[in-house]
Amino acid sequence: MTKKIVVTGLGATSPLGGTAAESWSALLAGESGATTLDYEWVERTQLPITFAAQARVRPIEVLARHETKRLDPSSQFALIAGREAWADAGEPQVEPERLAVDWATGIGGVWTLLDAWDTLRERGPRRVLPMTVPMLMPNGPGAAIGMDLHARAGITTVVSACASSTESLVNAYNRLQAGLADVVIAGGSEAAIHPLPIASFAAMQALSKRNDDPATASRPYDISRDGFVLGEGAAALVLETEEHALARGAHIYAELLGGSVTSDAYHITAPDPEGSAAARAMIETIRNAGADLADVMHINAHATSTPVGDIAEYNALRRVFGDLLEGIPVSATKASTGHLLGGAGAIEALFTVKALSERILPPTINLTEQDPAIPLDVVAAPRPLGAGNVLAISNSFGFGGHNAVVAFRSV
Repeated sequence: MTKKIVVTGLGATSPLGGTAAESWSALLAGESGATTLDYEWVERTQLPITFAAQARVRPIEVLARHETKRLDPSSQFALIAGREAWADAGEPQVEPERLAVDWATGIGGVWTLLDAWDTLRERGPRRVLPMTVPMLMPNGPGAAIGMDLHARAGITTVVSACASSTESLVNAYNRLQAGLADVVIAGGSEAAIHPLPIASFAAMQALSKRNDDPATASRPYDISRDGFVLGEGAAALVLETEEHALARGAHIYAELLGGSVTSDAYHITAPDPEGSAAARAMIETIRNAGADLADVMHINAHATSTPVGDIAEYNALRRVFGDLLEGIPVSATKASTGHLLGGAGAIEALFTVKALSERILPPTINLTEQDPAIPLDVVAAPRPLGAGNVLAISNSFGFGGHNAVVAFRSV
């Protein structure tokens, strides 16, 4: 028998705020998290892109000193978001053997890895920290949460580029359906605002070049979009069976209806322009939810603000919904947060849950002239959501041709 899986806790640290509530409030206010990078390494390395969407609250302001010393920034963000989500869920009393973590990252501990390499070259092997490998491991963020909350039902890490944390939500749903846990903390984190990733993304012409105006650089669907804005942070969702949540009197934000994961097998960085596999992920998600296409009332799109990516996603959406697409409001929240890579799907799932629970759709900022080739109903200002049960989907697509989609329903 299919179980109902519900969301009972939310946590985030993002370019818009240090908590889930702060991030959501800033999103509704139309704020941008993109700012000029004020570090000496920007000029020293002669980076062509001098801005990014940094986490608004630095981990050193939240965590104990020993935690920041022993964790890569990607794990620091994860721990902050995970703790907030756990507290928001009421710190569920659950046996450790029934508590699991499904986490994600796109790159992992890049700061630790590259700092250690600099130390090795400049100061020799004896000065390399003994915690370097545990800090740089991609599973480090999930392990940090799992150890903090004593999760012993399994800690799994997904590394599927920008689809990673949406895939972690799919895995968490499946784990709960299989009866392998009663509660799962799922989400993702990323901390890749470092000279090397910036230089690499810039070399492939993926980043916006609006150094003179970072706040307007991420502009999904706009005719003048020229690339994404690199972001950082983390988001976490506490998921559990409805039976378990009701038994402990938990507040329920929304129902997770499941999701789907597919792959393009097309190109290592470019999406399939036809969007066939991305479309299949959406179709399977809606079918697995026991819903019809006409039931979808909101889409949080992947919408990175790249010329090619936004068109490819539109093609996939049109392939799925046909003429129904014209009546579905679409939000592209990377316009405000930038692109959190492996953490993007988690923060966007959190925003989707907040939209359903608070009955208001978040805006897409910086849309001054919509590309006529993408005639979507883009939410340009906060828009009230109708009453009744509402179904929404959140899309994530990543390098390597990874596609992941999840569906939520209001309660």
